[in-house]
Order: sequence, then structure tokens, then C-alpha cells
Amino acid sequence: MKVILKEEVRNLGHMGEIVSVKDGYARNFLIPQGLAVEANMGNVKELENEKRKIQQKAAKMKASAQELASKISAVSVEIKAKAGEEDKLFGSVTAMDIAEALKTKGFDIDKKKIVLDEPIKRLGDFKVDIKVFPEVAAHIAVSVVRAE
Repeated sequence: MKVILKEEVRNLGHMGEIVSVKDGYARNFLIPQGLAVEANMGNVKELENEKRKIQQKAAKMKASAQELASKISAVSVEIKAKAGEEDKLFGSVTAMDIAEALKTKGFDIDKKKIVLDEPIKRLGDFKVDIKVFPEVAAHIAVSVVRAE
């Protein structure tokens, strides 16, 4: 089934694209969630008329994402964790911990947008990427220090 995406869908496509997906995925997830509409003749013509609006909306979202990314990049986060010998942590620092630390700084970032190849398991300073928008990423400094 061909659908027109109303919003950005991860691993599928960008806003305003016509993509082909399985019928069940379209009927049971994309359309009920309001992420897509069926690509019939009426909707395709409507899409052509609204493409300008979609591009303007995407440009505004990208501009606000770039502004947010620049604000986030200026922030450094300190996370206290219990550590044993050789500066190894008891447990690890995950994306959820970083999201909570950012929330205390005034940034409400979803933990799914924080990119960690693997959880942090040592004390020290680390660079962490945050995907604010598909083409916009921010880099923050995370310091993991020993908890008293």
C-alpha cells in the first residue's frame, strides 16, 4: 500500500514523501497514529498543494532544532555514580540517566534521542551525541564523577 507521510517516521521516510509499506503496517499503525494517509488520487493532489506548507513546517522545525542543539551543546552534565577500584562503576550510566540530568538543566530530551554506542561504565569525561532532528545533532560533555 502506498501512503503519504504526514510526519517524520524513523527508518521509513520524511514528511511529505510517498512510500510503499505493507498493508497491515499502514492500517494498524501509520494511519491510526496520524503519521500517514493513504495515497489515493485525492490525497496525492492535496499533497501537491500542501507540499509548500510541509516544506515551511520542516524548515521551521529544523531551525528550532538547530537553535536547541546550540543551546544543548553549551551545557555540560555531571553525573554522580558509585565506583569501585580502578574507577569502574557499580552499574552504568545510560541514556536515561543523561536525560534526567539534562532535565535538571531545563532541557526535556527524550532518552531515545541520546546516542550511546554502549553504556558508560567508567569514571571520566565523555562526549555524547544527541539527535535533536534527523539532520541536526548536538554534542554534550558528560562528566561521570565518584559519588560520596
